[in-house]
Amino acid sequence: MSDEPGIRGLFRYRPEAAEPLTLLSEVLLCGDSPLTRGERELIAAYVSSLNRCRFCFHTHAAFAAVRVPDGMTLVDETCADPAAAPLSGKLKALLAIAGAVQRGGREVTDEHVRAARAEGATDLEIHDTVLIAAAFCMYNRYVDGLATLATDDPAHYADRARLTSGYVKVWNDEALDEAG
Repeated sequence: MSDEPGIRGLFRYRPEAAEPLTLLSEVLLCGDSPLTRGERELIAAYVSSLNRCRFCFHTHAAFAAVRVPDGMTLVDETCADPAAAPLSGKLKALLAIAGAVQRGGREVTDEHVRAARAEGATDLEIHDTVLIAAAFCMYNRYVDGLATLATDDPAHYADRARLTSGYVKVWNDEALDEAG
């Protein structure tokens, strides 16, 4: 397929799939939202850690780390035990919803939603959390189901996380470099 790691290699192989999937990532992680980009990247990293998807976890952990207080320390604490991590009650409740989605869509209960609302989560934040978690289950299975390459070098992911202002921009810049 491609020598590029993770989803980037798959996108090179099927560019017609790359466009809508990249746009989805852009909307979910970079678009307008009451959740910060760091919080949304943290949700993506958390779900990817639950799915044990090395490429997506390392990628989105790096993106979250440059956007949340305490960087990778907070990402690691969140992925190890979100209930004990130094996060707002609202984000803990949203991560509980994301974890339920990772197990299965019907695992999200009325109690999950009530708990998130009690912590101040809006319907939009709950919606976006469910969609981020569901999308990352798909991305994780896409990447791992086709046995893509993934480096375990955190510097690789950290360098990339600092350079991007969004997923569409990265994809378009890479396509221009190739055409160049």
